[in-house]
Amino acid sequence: MPPLGASVGVEPARESHSQQAARSGRAPYWCVAPAEPPVVDTAAGSFAARCDAGYGFAMTNNALGPAWPERPALFFDLDGTLLEFAETPDGVELTARFKQLLSRLGRIQHGALAFVSGRTIATLDEILAPHRFALAGVHGGQRRKPDGELALSANDPAALDPVRSVLRGFEAANPGILVEDKEISLAVHYRRSPALRDAVAQLGTDLAKLLPPAWELLEGNHVLEIKPAGLDKGAAIRSFMAEPPFAGRTPVFVGDDVTDEDGFRVVNELGGVSVKVNSGPTQAQWHLADVDAVLTWLEANIPS
Repeated sequence: MPPLGASVGVEPARESHSQQAARSGRAPYWCVAPAEPPVVDTAAGSFAARCDAGYGFAMTNNALGPAWPERPALFFDLDGTLLEFAETPDGVELTARFKQLLSRLGRIQHGALAFVSGRTIATLDEILAPHRFALAGVHGGQRRKPDGELALSANDPAALDPVRSVLRGFEAANPGILVEDKEISLAVHYRRSPALRDAVAQLGTDLAKLLPPAWELLEGNHVLEIKPAGLDKGAAIRSFMAEPPFAGRTPVFVGDDVTDEDGFRVVNELGGVSVKVNSGPTQAQWHLADVDAVLTWLEANIPS
């Protein structure tokens, strides 16, 4: 099992890179390196020198941002992308700025918009209320089309009962661990206790021996998930793109974590625009520094 959290984003700073740039009065440039946080440099020559030296493999200028297609089909992750992470999933803050963006998204006439998240559809509806969007929940294990039709995994949640028993014991023995039961998926959150990273990694190794063939482990940002095998964000996006109103448009997907890499891969295959939030190795074509930068980019491109 690879080291847990291989794509963990940088810790949020007191002042975001976008805010630093706004204060300086100049648009920020980012040179994103696999082993480094984004490097903010307002001197284009210095930025170019670092990228030419091989430190970076993607760059954005906040004044322009990632490419925006003429006829986009929009796909968004939620946590770490449009909302800042919280210590627990229930603790996420729905900011006024986020709610204003939802209102804009709700008025998009073409309707080619879906949220693609590790959360369940029911939880996504609570966060996004009163708006009702097309959704892919549990990393593609659940999908709701724009017309409301549901496509759900055929996996039997009872098959995970032996794993549930192990996770209950692990949670009880390790303060700070939160086990989230999403019926067809289980998530072990350790954001409250990052020091338990190695223990969670060992847990994953042990669980791999218990999993039925139809299930797999997925490592994310301070979380280990057990989910249906073969269902991922990329498969969900591909399914949406084969249906109206998404078909014939250019997909745009914004995500922040290793769990979004399947989505980036599919969007790239379809000739779309893939955007990773924060630093780290990725298949995405573009990087944006943080949630603030994502919101700024979307506000500049989505009609008010």
